[in-house]
Amino acid sequence: MTRAPSTLDDINRLGIAFAEAKIVLAAIELGLFTHLSAAPATQDELCTALGLHPRAARDFLTALACTGLIEREGDKYANSAAADRYLDKAKPAYGGAFLERANRMMYPAWTNLTGLIRTGDPQLAGREDQVAAFEKMMADPDHLRNFLRMMDAVSGPLAPELAAKFDWSEYRTVVDVGGARGNLLAQVLTAHPHLSGKVFDLPPIGPLFDEHIATFGLTDRASFAAGDAFKDELPASDVVITGHVLHDWAPAERAELVKRMAAAVNPGGALLIYDMLLEEAPADPWNTLISLNMQLLSPGGSEYTLAECTDYLAAAGLSEVDTVSLGDHDTLVIARKPA
Repeated sequence: MTRAPSTLDDINRLGIAFAEAKIVLAAIELGLFTHLSAAPATQDELCTALGLHPRAARDFLTALACTGLIEREGDKYANSAAADRYLDKAKPAYGGAFLERANRMMYPAWTNLTGLIRTGDPQLAGREDQVAAFEKMMADPDHLRNFLRMMDAVSGPLAPELAAKFDWSEYRTVVDVGGARGNLLAQVLTAHPHLSGKVFDLPPIGPLFDEHIATFGLTDRASFAAGDAFKDELPASDVVITGHVLHDWAPAERAELVKRMAAAVNPGGALLIYDMLLEEAPADPWNTLISLNMQLLSPGGSEYTLAECTDYLAAAGLSEVDTVSLGDHDTLVIARKPA
């Protein structure tokens, strides 16, 4: 809502906003937007193609049309322009991978929000089960590829801004720590042909990095370094980037990662950190909701404030700090290393 609730109806709409969200998540799960990208379709055609039951299909499609993601003309439904661009799995700009993950993991976890508030504990499976699930995902190339597509959906739109808002002219090398299959790195290198770069991430991601980076024609300027950022030495570079990584960890672990990344920055270089930083009095709850989501899903993760980030950087010996906004919710923190 864009205004404070003033009526019971306003309050009720806030209280069942989850229902509207689930309409959108179900449509993505069913592949409805991808199907409609080919051509408009009637309710009966959608029931046949997607396996919908006619009892629920009418109201489901009507509710989805009320969100503005699909449009109805006569007896046929079609994608809106935004849905056609961002929610068709066949298109390069597909951003639904984040919402696919939201449907599988975030939505079930949020049903136990009161458990987090009372105990401070994550509300999915136990830590050992989560580790086992992560290891299983890393061992399954198809599952891992879907996870990396989700990572692209979150960080990819920030890449053009990162390429434009930071002055890359005085640097030659860049390392993206936790950079997944290199989607953000590839866009930075494409925008700045004088740069070469690496992604540092877990070993199973390497083959998918090679596969993805080849689609950009950057195999001569981009490479993959495998390792564990808590255990292995990071590659030295003029610029070290990390984004949407520190929020996975508790404060002490964040501080350790920042120290290790700062040590990898060449003298005169820069450490770049982007995340959905928390504000003291936010007008938009998005970053706070993401922070609660990290707490629901992980034992130590959360978003953090600029002041906290600055403390991590100071402890790592970096004190010259600037900030730049990225996208609608992220902040880029730039810390320079003395020459």
